[in-house]
Amino acid sequence: MKKIVFLRINPKAVGGAEKYLQRVVYVLKQNGIKHEIRSFNGNQKIPSWLKALKFNHQVCKQKSKDEIYFSLERVGCADIYRAGDGVHKVYRNQKKLWFLNPLNFVYPYLERKCFENSKKIITNSNFIKDQIIKTYNINPQKIQTIYNGVNLPNKVDKVKTKTEICAKFNLDLKKPLILFVGSGFKRKGVKEFLTILKNLNSNYSSIIIGKDKNIKKYINLTKNLGLDTLFLGVRDDVNKFYEASDIFVFPTYYEPFSNVILEALSYGCVCFTTKQNGASEILDNEFIMNSPNDLKISKTIDKFLNNASLLQTQSQKNIEISKKFSIENNVKLTMEIINENLY
Repeated sequence: MKKIVFLRINPKAVGGAEKYLQRVVYVLKQNGIKHEIRSFNGNQKIPSWLKALKFNHQVCKQKSKDEIYFSLERVGCADIYRAGDGVHKVYRNQKKLWFLNPLNFVYPYLERKCFENSKKIITNSNFIKDQIIKTYNINPQKIQTIYNGVNLPNKVDKVKTKTEICAKFNLDLKKPLILFVGSGFKRKGVKEFLTILKNLNSNYSSIIIGKDKNIKKYINLTKNLGLDTLFLGVRDDVNKFYEASDIFVFPTYYEPFSNVILEALSYGCVCFTTKQNGASEILDNEFIMNSPNDLKISKTIDKFLNNASLLQTQSQKNIEISKKFSIENNVKLTMEIINENLY
C-alpha cells in the first residue's frame, strides 16, 4: 500500500481547505493509514506567485514511487487534486487589471498541468466541474463532485438566540433579521447586499459579519443609503448569528462552494445567493440570483419578510436540507476516492 501525502503550502492557515484536510487526516489516523502532510519549506515571505512555482518544483522533485499525492494546491504531479479554489483562469477574468499581477499567469499555468496530469479531480460543485471541462478540455470521467460538509448543530433554538442577540445589540425583536457573513467584501458582494436591503419594502434589522481592508468605505455607503446595518467584524460566535437570523443573503461574484450557505441552512436561515456560487446547486430556483446585481430577488425576500408562516416553513425545510451535507458524509466520499488509488 502506498503512503498518501497531502500537499498544502501552509496547512496551518485558517480556512476551509485546512479544515477539510484536518478532517480527512483524522479519519486516516483512526484507520491506521500511512500519511504525511507536505508543506512549503522555503522562505515564507516571498510573493505568492513565486511561492506557488517553488512549491510545485519542491514536491514534484520529492515524490517517490511509493507515494500517492493528494493535493490541495495547483501542482503538476498530483494523483488526486481537490479543486477547492475553483478555476483561476475563470476567476481572474472578473478583474479589470488582472494582468498586472504575476499570480494571474502562474496559477493558470499550474492548474492546467494539474488538471491534465491528475488521475482524479475532486470538485465541490458541478459549477466548478463544468468550468474545468470547458476551460481546459478535461475528460469529465476523471472529475467527481463531492459537495462540502459542515458541523451540523445538535439543536436549533432560533427564538431564544434571537432574543439574546437583539438584547445585546439593541435590535427590535419583532423585526426579521437579515445576515451577511464573509470577508473580502468586494468579491463576496457587500455593496450588492446593501443595495438589496435598500430595495426592500419591509421592516427588518441587518448585520454584516466579516472583515475588509476598506471597511470604512462600506460603512459610509451604508450611511449614504440610509441603512442601519451593523458591522460586527470577525466573530468567534458566528453560529449564534446564524441561529438568530431569519434570512441570509450572499450575493457573491465567485465561489466554488461557500460553506456559509450550508452553515446558514443548518441554522434554519432562508438563504439567497448567486448562480456564481456553486452552493446554489442545492437551493431551489427562487432563492438563486442571476448575478450579484439581480435586484429582482428583493421581491422574493419581501415575500418571506411579510409572511411569518412561510418563513417558518422554509426555515424547517432548510434545516432538513442541510442534514445531507454533514462533514461525516463528505469525508466518507473522499475516503472512497483515496482508497481506490492507494494500491
